[in-house]
Amino acid sequence: MNQERIFKVLLGPHISEKATIVAEDAQQVVFRVAPDATKPEIKKAVEQLFEVKVASVRVLNSKGKTKRTAHGMGQRKSIRKAYVRLAEGHDIDFVGE
Repeated sequence: MNQERIFKVLLGPHISEKATIVAEDAQQVVFRVAPDATKPEIKKAVEQLFEVKVASVRVLNSKGKTKRTAHGMGQRKSIRKAYVRLAEGHDIDFVGE
């Protein structure tokens, strides 16, 4: 995989209440990823960008909600999330304190 694709696979961390609980309990980190990203691409991108060892990757497609607006019905964007389980002893710190 070329360097340009690595930077396009991961769109950023997904911070939510559930993602925080999963990070504490199961040594997992949640990322928003490109809609066409595959599990091997996600694994390689995380390992190269954060210099950690990845044990497994699970992918979730979350469909955007339909919402009523002043101009009729609208829809939020659909997102693709990756739950990345890190190997024992590895950690990613986004806060950097």
